[in-house]
Amino acid sequence: MNESVSFGYEDVSPEEKTRRVGAVFSNVAKKYDIMNDAMSGGMHRLWKDRFVRRVKPQPGEQILDMAGGTGDIAFRMAARGAAVTVSDINQEMLDVGMERGLDGLVWSRQNAEELSFPSRFFDAYTIAFGIRNVTHKEKALAEAWRVLKRGGRFFCLEFSTTEWPGFKEAYDLYSHRLVPQIGKAIAHDAESYRYLIESIRRFPTMPEFEAMIRDAGFVRTKVEPILGGLVAIHSGWKI
Repeated sequence: MNESVSFGYEDVSPEEKTRRVGAVFSNVAKKYDIMNDAMSGGMHRLWKDRFVRRVKPQPGEQILDMAGGTGDIAFRMAARGAAVTVSDINQEMLDVGMERGLDGLVWSRQNAEELSFPSRFFDAYTIAFGIRNVTHKEKALAEAWRVLKRGGRFFCLEFSTTEWPGFKEAYDLYSHRLVPQIGKAIAHDAESYRYLIESIRRFPTMPEFEAMIRDAGFVRTKVEPILGGLVAIHSGWKI
């Protein structure tokens, strides 16, 4: 039986998903940061600040920010003295990030499933709002474990499913009906944002994803829900 993976609410071949996800981010790259503000009312900035506080980047540490896109997480960590490598499979996203002009970052096009970095190289691995777009998440997690030093830490910021009654229904209505329209108005692309919302719905639950992180070899795993689980910070350690 041929393998299939999710692309939003569709089931497609892994090759088709990789191609179509690439097209989504090529389409939205130039408006990506503006759309994040518009869709979240600016709250994504607070989530990212909180995420970086949990990572606790230290001066001189080597940190890989995977699916780092336009550099929102990397800029914050570099400001604390860490040496950050921003990696993404999509060159257009990296190009937008490089245009922001912050010195001291390394930009590297990488596939999260097959990193070119040596084993046991990084002190921390971060990925924010990117793991759900990876075709084979278990391969990306295995690569995260491989490139981390012993004692290294893994942190993932990702959308999940809020467990707050009432808010969940309101968010479902907003995301399915309004987000694609916001995407059409600002980025001139409703379909890409319809996929991004659908990809959230197909992402594993918080306990399921924590189990995947443990299966990759990480210990002391933890999930920190935000807004009842609308967003969650996942973490684990390599020992």
